[in-house]
Amino acid sequence: MNYDGNKTGMLHSIYHGGMVDGPGIRSVFFFSGCPLRCLYCHNPDTWDIKTGQQYTVERLIERALTYKSFHKASGGGITATGGEPFMQPLFLIELLKAAKAHDIHTAIDTSGFTNAKTAREALKYTDLLMLDIKAYNPETYKRVTGVQIDNMLEVLRIAGEMNVPTWARYVLVPDLTDNIQDLHDLAKFLRGYKHIQKVEILPFHKAGEYKWKEIDQPYELTNTPPPLPRIMRAAKEIFADWEK
Repeated sequence: MNYDGNKTGMLHSIYHGGMVDGPGIRSVFFFSGCPLRCLYCHNPDTWDIKTGQQYTVERLIERALTYKSFHKASGGGITATGGEPFMQPLFLIELLKAAKAHDIHTAIDTSGFTNAKTAREALKYTDLLMLDIKAYNPETYKRVTGVQIDNMLEVLRIAGEMNVPTWARYVLVPDLTDNIQDLHDLAKFLRGYKHIQKVEILPFHKAGEYKWKEIDQPYELTNTPPPLPRIMRAAKEIFADWEK
């Protein structure tokens, strides 16, 4: 498989040994840049595409290969996250191609904010799509992210068409994304996609609030508590179809 090892891009950071960014032990590449402004974002320091360090695809692959034995033994690989990986589409695609050329499992953790052409090309080399569904109600989605829901829905549709294994992630934020009817509607919608292997309902937390202060941005959810355990249980029951 041909790829451009000299292709460069900006990464905010790299973490080898990730255990929550896809299956197994993973090398996690945090891409710089994100067009969304999610109210509960815990990595606002990744928003600016100019921050971080420049890498070539070849350099990243060399680093990943150092951990390949751990990847293989655990069923892991590499994960492109961020930020938003699709903010640097050519760099992302070449990285995915290179990983597949070296028989490394690939995952993208994304909001799905990209165009259909880019999504199709990237998903050719993607073993797992981790799609962050910020909300299902379009108005709530716009309030949470600052963008429209259409791109995310299109990426989900394309992944289904290409039969790319997908994990959906949803953060439950009190009085924002915890509307029970919206959750039922989302579950009904997702049942139409057979490529979805898992739906993860994650509790809102404020671990990244201090980062908003560091970049001098107002944080709207200071007084928002984590969801109550009973609300988390009720939400997870709605998505029990995907429980193993």
